[in-house]
Amino acid sequence: MFHCTHCDAQYPKWSGKCLECDHWGTIKEESDAPSASPAARAGGPKAKAKETTSLKDIKAQDEHTRLSIGEHELDRVLGGGIVTGSVTLLSGEPGIGKSTLVAGMAAKIASQTLPPAKGGIGGGSVLYVSGEESATQLKSRFDRLNADLTRIKFLEMVSVEELVATLEKEKPTLAIVDSVQTMFSNAIEAQSGSPTLVRYATSCLLELAKRTGISLLLVGQVTKDGSVAGPKTLEHLVDTVLSLTGEPSHELRILEATKNRFGATDEIGVFEMTSEGLKAVENPSARFLAERVSVPGSVIATVREGSRIFLVEVQALVEKSFYGTPVRRANGMDQNRLQMLIAILSKRAGLHLGESDVYVNVVGGMQLKEPASDLAVCAAIMSAAKNRIDSEPVVYIGEVGLGGEIRNVMAVDKRVTEAKRVGIEKAVTPKTMKSVKEL
Repeated sequence: MFHCTHCDAQYPKWSGKCLECDHWGTIKEESDAPSASPAARAGGPKAKAKETTSLKDIKAQDEHTRLSIGEHELDRVLGGGIVTGSVTLLSGEPGIGKSTLVAGMAAKIASQTLPPAKGGIGGGSVLYVSGEESATQLKSRFDRLNADLTRIKFLEMVSVEELVATLEKEKPTLAIVDSVQTMFSNAIEAQSGSPTLVRYATSCLLELAKRTGISLLLVGQVTKDGSVAGPKTLEHLVDTVLSLTGEPSHELRILEATKNRFGATDEIGVFEMTSEGLKAVENPSARFLAERVSVPGSVIATVREGSRIFLVEVQALVEKSFYGTPVRRANGMDQNRLQMLIAILSKRAGLHLGESDVYVNVVGGMQLKEPASDLAVCAAIMSAAKNRIDSEPVVYIGEVGLGGEIRNVMAVDKRVTEAKRVGIEKAVTPKTMKSVKEL
């Protein structure tokens, strides 16, 4: 068998060009097929059985082994902080603010008095390994954050083997590698950013973190399809995967944990990009509704993320279609679900939209992932189609079935309480409305 050293694609015969990644000269022949005997494959005598350990005799990891960032939003997403000796991957599109976020985390940790890693000489020390920015560029970034640089050290990107040796010598509390695509190795022949090298480098760093107790934070960029050296290659290796999303043209950023071996994966944090870095938004609901104008097609919905409830604005626009097939567009929700809700309104509520274009937008970059927002979307479409507005702010809560009935959802009382906290007294719930026809 032959394989590509750039993307790991396999071929039965040699070729000058890889058909998967379009790179030339990367097809190499694999080693001979392994022998049937395990001992022969290992190149030595028969392996000896190892002693097993009862899980009852193993001490559980205590909460004090977490490394608190000192930022409430970050600690919530991480489940209380970074677990010592763990590897965390921060992913996001280029220019979204990953380096700004990790710089702020480094500044927060460096300002604390923390217990050192195993064999370390000082707590709260941070080693920043950068392959994309020079030392002067990085210092300028930290100066904008007004960070104390006493405990922050810089290292230009070196080989994986040299990085492991440096970390064993320095033993920082936290090591940041920005980014994992720029790492290279002296032991294997592979280009920087290739899946083979990225997996090898991450495996070496993971073994180091478990052995020394050093917390590692890797930064990875995401391509549109998540291919070639994207975080999808590393998700099964690291302990925690954080995803930073948002529109580069807007100031709001949303941080969520898509994988967390030490905590929940349904918590999110809301941040605002400022000249002094990413700042936590203490009251996201008020922030999302701050610029809302009461116009036809604008209603308020609830979004449940972990233990938190957010209020967001859902906008709809209904316009006469000038083409044979009407347009349906959704930004912030599943387009297939929008199609279903439009069909329900047409069949059960008598709202005929067969000759109208329907556009739905969720303001602020939030995503409507749960069915509790169905009623709000239906109310927005109805409001836009009838050109009517509510006389006072109203929050809509409920799932809509195919029969047009409004079904109960989780945490209704908590959603109503959050609405009252920001000054919205009226709520439409499954208790007050039974069918979309009543809209």
